[in-house]
Amino acid sequence: MKKDILLYWLVLLSWLVSVDTGFAQDKLTVSGYVKDAANAEGLIGVSVYVKETGTGAVTNNYGFYAVTMPPGTYNLVVSYVGYTRQTQTVTLTDRNVKLDLELTQEGRQLQEVTVSTQREDDNVKSVEMSVNRIGVQTIKRIPALLGEVDVVRSIQLLPGVSTVGEGATGFNVRGGSIDQNLVLLDEAPVYNSSHLFGFFSVFNPDAVKDVKLIKGGIPANYGGRIASILDVRLKEGNAKKGELNGGIGLIFSRLSYERPFLKNKGSFIVAARRSYADILAQPFLRGDLRGSKFYFYDLTAKANYRINDKNTVFLSGYLGRDVFGADFGFNWGSTTLSARWNHVFSDKLFLNTTAYYSNYDYALNSDLNGKNPQDYFRTNSRIVDYSLKPDFSLFLGRSTLTFGGQSILHDFQPGLATATSAGVERTFGLNSRYALENAVYIGNEQQLTRQLQLQYGLRYSLFTYIGPGEAYTFSNDGEVGKRKALVSTQTYDRGKSIQTYGNWEPRFAAKLDLGDNSSVKLSYNRLAQYIHLISNTTASTPLDVWTPSTNNVKPQLADQIAGGYFRNFGKSSTQGRAYEASVEVYYKWLQNQIDYIDGASLILNQYLEGDLLSGRGRAYGAEFYVKRNTGVVNGWISYTLAKTERQVAGINNGDWYATRFDRRHTLTSVLLIDPPGRTDGRSRWNFSATFTFASGTPATFPTSRFEYEGYVPYTVNGRNNYRIPPYHRLDLAATLQGRKRTGKRKDDNWVFSVYNVYARKNPFSVFFQPSSTDPRITQAVRYSVFASAIPSVTYNFKF
Repeated sequence: MKKDILLYWLVLLSWLVSVDTGFAQDKLTVSGYVKDAANAEGLIGVSVYVKETGTGAVTNNYGFYAVTMPPGTYNLVVSYVGYTRQTQTVTLTDRNVKLDLELTQEGRQLQEVTVSTQREDDNVKSVEMSVNRIGVQTIKRIPALLGEVDVVRSIQLLPGVSTVGEGATGFNVRGGSIDQNLVLLDEAPVYNSSHLFGFFSVFNPDAVKDVKLIKGGIPANYGGRIASILDVRLKEGNAKKGELNGGIGLIFSRLSYERPFLKNKGSFIVAARRSYADILAQPFLRGDLRGSKFYFYDLTAKANYRINDKNTVFLSGYLGRDVFGADFGFNWGSTTLSARWNHVFSDKLFLNTTAYYSNYDYALNSDLNGKNPQDYFRTNSRIVDYSLKPDFSLFLGRSTLTFGGQSILHDFQPGLATATSAGVERTFGLNSRYALENAVYIGNEQQLTRQLQLQYGLRYSLFTYIGPGEAYTFSNDGEVGKRKALVSTQTYDRGKSIQTYGNWEPRFAAKLDLGDNSSVKLSYNRLAQYIHLISNTTASTPLDVWTPSTNNVKPQLADQIAGGYFRNFGKSSTQGRAYEASVEVYYKWLQNQIDYIDGASLILNQYLEGDLLSGRGRAYGAEFYVKRNTGVVNGWISYTLAKTERQVAGINNGDWYATRFDRRHTLTSVLLIDPPGRTDGRSRWNFSATFTFASGTPATFPTSRFEYEGYVPYTVNGRNNYRIPPYHRLDLAATLQGRKRTGKRKDDNWVFSVYNVYARKNPFSVFFQPSSTDPRITQAVRYSVFASAIPSVTYNFKF
């Protein structure tokens, strides 16, 4: 059956490619890079449209494009939201033409807000669906907690994206748990994208160039997770002049520097942040809290060097860490390093090869300040990835063919502990686990007619759990939902295959134009995920452990179909349509979803697999989105109606139950205001506001209680049988631009913001306890992370 499927896809793809190849014969190609005129940054997703033929291309992640046409003279219209539209006349006679382009930012558009950095009418004309891009300029305008611009909090304002509450790391997309999101920083995975338990993200906004969230219709070159892809790209550094950026806030500051080097053939950027709330608080700490540590820092850097017209190399990295605690505390952090090589084989064939290293680790320490060197307990865990990925793009007449592969070596170190008593040290823990994850893929984006565009592909992933390691066999004779008994253990030598899984992952998307301003889209994708986050908490914590698929833990699988209607309307004097709107519906089937027996032991448990349960899931919903692109008042509003459920034998009597991150209704709105000025048409002030309303998340509440010798235990009937109260919050911000001075390069502003304006005590969780006045009465206690309004002020500067 699998061979038949592969044969069918290869025949179909070969036929479609042959059609394009025949179409492209006796034709010539215009290709090159599109960059920002101010700093020579490559621009992603720029539209290069040929007036005479009605065809065109879109720049890839490195700003490269290619358009194929018969000999003749053509007008190329180059457009990108927030930049001045440019028309270039090109004459093709007997050879291909290389044409590099630079676009200039529209002065007023920087203030009128680019809600998403993309080509004009991209939401209607692109075959992509379930995809959102947010421009960094927009992210910097959104009101933020304590004045810190945040990528992850910004995407939570998009349809289909939610979180279980403040203080929760990560985000949930269309019914997926947080570990089902693949978060990439310059193509390297980031396993924990949050600082300070989810209050801030690891992405420094001064170093970020592009943010793209893919919720469905995922192209074949992405894999490894079953919910979404968050693809974050870093700036390459200003290739024309030196530039210093920074910001000073109430609890942390940031600084970045970028400039060209080696006779302008290369450029780099270095950005750093450090919080200092612990330093400011030290004089006020007393007793056991004196000497407490609670801070984070990160360093982001990237450099590129253009060897010649056909070869460019990039090197980027991230290093970040959080420290939290007094005498007892813990720290966690990530390190990534990406090396990439771009090679242009010809005007039509482009290669990007990426090698990366990713390391996430945490450490728990009972003697964080080193006061008791004779008596302490320490434990640590980590996951390390090494990968190589060649990715080819072939620009044909009416299509773009992508193909390549990826190999990842996973090194899981679930836990190593050291205990010292009276100076005597003892070490114990779990052995490392290893796995190889390989994939090959091929995909094609094709314009069949002026109205119909397709994107289709096939990915095959192969996962092997390898030695050295042990495979456990558990008895299934026990009661369902209870701990399974260990039957036998088999030991494997280094490099030996313990368990292998393989999956075909077809992808398909189609777009049909209904006119110049509207279209309908349809997509389907299958995704496989071979690594799992072991956590039975509300949301992930820094102490959660990652584990591979084994002989007892099967890979997670997801099939998703989605359909949508997209429309732009309203006139705009400066760019495209004033408004864009969309409605999408989706349904997702999930297999091999992990859950846990009651009382499961997750930390340093050698036989953890005996405590795991497996079930299926389903998620479905509708997403509504309206956005105003330009004008004095703009922004967007989104509403999501969704449902997410699981069914696991041994839980809830085998019936379907809502997951912990199921939110039935989610409403978000973003308002951005740029008042006109008195003289040059620009006001020094601009304003922004966000509002969020979300249904309460499910929780497991006790259904009965009894008292025994003064002890009052509670019993529960059903998983996630109640919901906590709804969540809603209003945030406001105002930005005051510094005065412009003739001949001065300084550009600065003050940002004033208030988080949780009306001091809503949003519940993160609800727990129960006997009343302090009458133990016979049970009282519910609401736990809120923030119960008051939080003002902040930040000063930003640029030289």
